[in-house]
Amino acid sequence: MKNEEILRTDVLIIGCGIAGASAALEAAKSGLKVVLITKNAKFEESNTYYAQGGIVSLGKDDYPELLKEDIIEAGDGINNPEAVDFIAKEGKKAVETILIKEMKIQFSRSSPDSLDYAQEAGHSRRRILHIKDMTGKTIEEKFIQALNKFSNVTFLSDQTAVDLLTIPHHSKNLTAYYKEPRCLGAYVLDNNTKRVHIIFSPYTILATGGCGAVYLHTSNPSTAIGDGYAMSFKAGARIVNMEYIQFHPTSLYHRDADGFLISETVRGEGARLKTRDGRTFMENYNSKKEMAPRDEVARAIYEEMINSNSDYVDLDLASYAKFDIEKRFPNIYKTCLDFGIDITKKSIPVVPAAHYCCGGVLVDSWGKSSLKGLYAVGEVACTGVHGANRLASTSLLEGLVWGTRSAKQIATHFDPEVPCKISEIHDWYYPEKEEDVDPALIHQDWVSIRTTLWNYVGIIRTRKRLERARADLDYLRHRVDKFYKEAKMDPLVVGLKHGIQVAWLIMYAALSNSESRGAHFITD
Repeated sequence: MKNEEILRTDVLIIGCGIAGASAALEAAKSGLKVVLITKNAKFEESNTYYAQGGIVSLGKDDYPELLKEDIIEAGDGINNPEAVDFIAKEGKKAVETILIKEMKIQFSRSSPDSLDYAQEAGHSRRRILHIKDMTGKTIEEKFIQALNKFSNVTFLSDQTAVDLLTIPHHSKNLTAYYKEPRCLGAYVLDNNTKRVHIIFSPYTILATGGCGAVYLHTSNPSTAIGDGYAMSFKAGARIVNMEYIQFHPTSLYHRDADGFLISETVRGEGARLKTRDGRTFMENYNSKKEMAPRDEVARAIYEEMINSNSDYVDLDLASYAKFDIEKRFPNIYKTCLDFGIDITKKSIPVVPAAHYCCGGVLVDSWGKSSLKGLYAVGEVACTGVHGANRLASTSLLEGLVWGTRSAKQIATHFDPEVPCKISEIHDWYYPEKEEDVDPALIHQDWVSIRTTLWNYVGIIRTRKRLERARADLDYLRHRVDKFYKEAKMDPLVVGLKHGIQVAWLIMYAALSNSESRGAHFITD
């Protein structure tokens, strides 16, 4: 686009899961002009949409200190105490005020007068609010409906964020180097026209989600490749704890299932993990059995698969359920049935899959990053709530709380003045001779990235494996950088560039940390 076509806004929000949507809603209610972009064709597409289990609140005979203890125990003790204390005390209020009262979300009930609280691994109480097994889908759709009522919110789909726009890096004015670095929006690729344009904004909120799709097996959508981590790292924001990649213990094992998640609530409702010959095994690893923290359950499954030379283990709900399985888990029941598995009669074949990044862009209690003008909320951010391993169903709550708080902070301290004129910003650079994009080459590079991370930076790590990952990723990173500078702009190319950067960040963090803790399990 030409400069006169540059889009200006008060707040740019990149990503539309619960974190981005809650930030957009709060900013819109404050009267700020909001531009909300997503690289997907549909705004609903996000990790939030696929969240089955639910959202943490406080159940009966429950209190904030107990929730705090559970979060810190799951996080292996390296959580940010201030952030944990905050979410434990403020989370229930956010759920009741925003989701129940304002959004009118009808959570499942155990009776007409009582909400139904589920239990998941690591929780000492039943405190998970849910809408059967479609919690995230319902929440996401409700947010989109609410946002559509605001005329000061602009939705832009099929828009891939390429780079954060920062000064002095993108300024033509050399005196900008004397000023404090600041984010002023982003360079954004229109997926349809393949042209890069500028969205200029004094405040930018990253809500780009996680990076599970940089692994070979994942519960995340294929678009969850960590764009926000890559852009923030390049812009100079602090990135921490990237070695703590949580693997969900139970994704459906089927060649066509595409990482379909079997919610932790299934185990919370009594399902047992078994070897293929029918032997339960979790009692050999943790006294809490199936209710042990996710990292321990994932490693136990991995060990049993290795020891028995099996591609999966079984999750048996049919033998233990004392309720109507089809009614309690309609989505899981239907999806498994589509693949020929009747979970009311048979066990579910499951394998661990990359699920959640506990690290990310370091932020404070308001979502502010180390780079002025840049906020990060949801999975892309590291508030410190999760420490080395996330407690189940805390992610939706964290996204809701920090998404809302970030927008409140911006609205309260809003200042449209920026130390840079739009005319001083560089237009996007296109190579003089743009090379055509060969999808086969991009596909092969992704295969290399995903298999390298899965095999060498996966559930169980060793120094030797990590050294191999560094050699392979360093070479691939160099090759992708060269390709990126010469290729035509395309979402596939941008995604590959971001993906290799994120893979490198995970590998480097794991290699730099010799202490085995939480989701970073290194045997030597």
